[in-house]
Amino acid sequence: MDPPTAPPTATPYPTPTSPDLSTRTHTQPPFTITTRKLPILKAAPIDALTLRLGIPIPEMIFGDNLVRIAHPRTGWSISFSAEAALDTVDKTGDKMLRVAHAREWSRSREETSAGISEVVRPFDWSYSAAYRGDEVVGRDKQGGRLEKVAEGGEGIPVELLKRRDPILFADEVVLYESELDDNGISVVSVKVRVMPARMLLLCRLYMRLDGVVVRVRDTRVYVDFEREVVMREYTAREEEFEKVKRVGVSWV
Repeated sequence: MDPPTAPPTATPYPTPTSPDLSTRTHTQPPFTITTRKLPILKAAPIDALTLRLGIPIPEMIFGDNLVRIAHPRTGWSISFSAEAALDTVDKTGDKMLRVAHAREWSRSREETSAGISEVVRPFDWSYSAAYRGDEVVGRDKQGGRLEKVAEGGEGIPVELLKRRDPILFADEVVLYESELDDNGISVVSVKVRVMPARMLLLCRLYMRLDGVVVRVRDTRVYVDFEREVVMREYTAREEEFEKVKRVGVSWV
């Protein structure tokens, strides 16, 4: 008679108290790339985050998620997280969609008064973050710094990124998402792609308010491992919803 077999061991579920289960780290000397993906925040952390930010937060908030590129020798790093992204959302209402947009939106809604009431919230309720990441400037023991090319400098070498180099590490991490009361979507996500000689990080806000406007705001971080050079570029684009729908604008 065969001995009884042991029951299968359950795979631990990642939680904020066990971040190692949800953290991936790839070292491409002299840089280290880290990504962490955890479930949506629960009620208590949501309340605390709302209090710190001073505005209501999106329905789907991944407050423990993280993407970081680090250069350990100098202490330099750049990180992307949900709270920092939301902290760049306008909290005064000065940059929210104007009344003209509210009228356009209300025409496409059956309940027009509800459409307008949503637009006059005293903060940018579309959660259109202008987020470039959080940078720590480091210095090594000899006083040298990591070489960085300022925005608007030589530019990210797109042709090099088009090469069919092997992908050594890749991941996508969502920071937050809102369905804008079922009238569109606003989402911030971060993608990383690591090749042997270089890597690219893309942090993108994609916001679509149906019948009104489409916004795309991108932060790209390019790293040359061999030259130890980092480049960061930020772009913001916006177009009327109907024009995007009609001509099929592609913002890749």
